[in-house]
Amino acid sequence: MNQTTHANELAAGSTLQSKIEGSLAYFFADQVVRMRFEDLSPEALTWARMGILDTVGVTLAGSHEPCAVLISKALGLDAAVKTQPHPIPGARVWGHPWVGTALDAAYINGTAAHALDFDDCNNTMGGHPSAPILPALFALAKVHHVSAKALMLAYIAGFEVETKLAMTVNFHHYTKGWHPTATLGVFGAAAACAKLLELDVEQTAVALALAASSAAGIKANFGTMTKPMHVGRCAREGLMAAMLAKEGYTANALSVFEHGQGFFEVFNGAGFYAPEKARSHWAKPWDIVEPGIAIKQYPCCGSTHPAVDCAIELFQEHRFNPQEIERIQIWIHTRRLTHTNRPMPQSELDAKFSVQYVVVRALLEGRVGIGHFEPKDFQSDEVLALLPKVQAEAYDDSMFEPSNHFAARVSVTLKSRNVYTKEVLQPHGRTSQNPLTTEQLKAKFDLCAQKVLTPQGVDLAYQWIESMESQRGAGSLEDIFAAHLK
Repeated sequence: MNQTTHANELAAGSTLQSKIEGSLAYFFADQVVRMRFEDLSPEALTWARMGILDTVGVTLAGSHEPCAVLISKALGLDAAVKTQPHPIPGARVWGHPWVGTALDAAYINGTAAHALDFDDCNNTMGGHPSAPILPALFALAKVHHVSAKALMLAYIAGFEVETKLAMTVNFHHYTKGWHPTATLGVFGAAAACAKLLELDVEQTAVALALAASSAAGIKANFGTMTKPMHVGRCAREGLMAAMLAKEGYTANALSVFEHGQGFFEVFNGAGFYAPEKARSHWAKPWDIVEPGIAIKQYPCCGSTHPAVDCAIELFQEHRFNPQEIERIQIWIHTRRLTHTNRPMPQSELDAKFSVQYVVVRALLEGRVGIGHFEPKDFQSDEVLALLPKVQAEAYDDSMFEPSNHFAARVSVTLKSRNVYTKEVLQPHGRTSQNPLTTEQLKAKFDLCAQKVLTPQGVDLAYQWIESMESQRGAGSLEDIFAAHLK
């Protein structure tokens, strides 16, 4: 190597280093490119398998929901001709015999993953970390024939990008009305897909910059089909960003976050973001390990879950006669109440965001399940008699620690004037410190997957995920779905 060539390489290296130091997009890109499967801790891999298992299950369960099926129809994938081998190497629409492009599959399966609001959560993100990422990765894996190990690594990389980005903007971002699952998830999807495509630092930074122009999703559309579509769109847009970056597309990777009209200023505003947090907390620890993944026990908005836990405990201890109930009082964090204060839900999706309805349902049956969000359930005579008796309000600092935004108290007053109260500091399964058991995880997966797969298909899919590291082709999971549809 001559001195001129060596000098040029040093200059190029110095330029890249200065980009990494001055640009968050380049910082994330450098970290993602450096990640190696061999460097991941056993805990990170365990939680990755759990997140994948849960997301696959809820996606299968949501695959026949109208919000996902209508997108398939709009794209023409439900047409009979599409059941035949696709002229382009295709990825499957889960739960159906339809095949489309990777972008189509990411869009539809991403929407299905969030259709039931049963997918996992993360406290740092203030949203759902896995649904924006995994549908895009599985669609890409099907057409690019990558290993399951590579998919797991890409998933953890995308998870870390979106959650550490969340650390820089939350909870102002969340409270302002953005839907972080989508507005931040698109960066996770882009980073994950860039990793799976083995893009270099420059290309990965461009993918993140492209994703910034696709970040969208507002809470005004919660309780409608549009909320799960947010997730489908960001899975698709994250995948598209990585594909375009690979082809040489351009974007302002140098300052897409920091620019005066960049992501931070536009989405949060001056004084309401702290990018240094992402740099100082990267992989210290991996966010998928701590605080970890919150696996939902109930297919409704996670903000309602602590109150549901309280109501279930009250049911188990007292089995109230509904006709004897005089008043039901609910206290949850003001951040959680804003989008769940829905005294009279008007639709199936609206009911998933009604803390009043899900608490009433839990008091009546001691559970909240997939089948509880039909008009016959939330508009039943028994429910309609109790809903006007429910009062939901935000708790003050004297009730719970101000920093805890996942506590709840539920109080039931009977006509006899007897009052029964329960409170929880955090719902079970909310962090890696109080995880669901293996049996609970499998029971949830079986419940979800059996909606569209045969019993044999459910077992094979579960076994595949449990032994992911040994699977040569990540796309082979979709072959199980195709062979064992009900």
